[in-house]
Amino acid sequence: VQLQASGGGLVQPGGSLRLSCTASGFTLDYYTIGWFRQAPGKEREGVSCTSSSDGSTNYADSVKGRFAASRDNAKNTVYLQMDSLKPEDTAVYYCAICHYSDYDGSFDFGSGGQGTQVTVSS
Repeated sequence: VQLQASGGGLVQPGGSLRLSCTASGFTLDYYTIGWFRQAPGKEREGVSCTSSSDGSTNYADSVKGRFAASRDNAKNTVYLQMDSLKPEDTAVYYCAICHYSDYDGSFDFGSGGQGTQVTVSS
């Protein structure tokens, strides 16, 4: 079972990127899949978590209104559309099986596999 993120790169502030997450060894649509990121010297931060049951997505406050998660079950792929990117979005992004707590708004993630670097800089 492996998850691999791709699609990162260097983009100017205000720009956009779309990340992809592909799975091997299992079918993504049966799982709640999300994204987290980790910047150098900072703690891991949950970005989004999309329910497998109703497709609803919870987002971190820092990305609400700018990022949008989606999935294409036919391609066994999950996407993260990132718009209006800011320098503080710079990090390595990972996809993983996730859990979102409605109680305290926290995210929990499984192993992220291979991540993809996103750098927002002018």
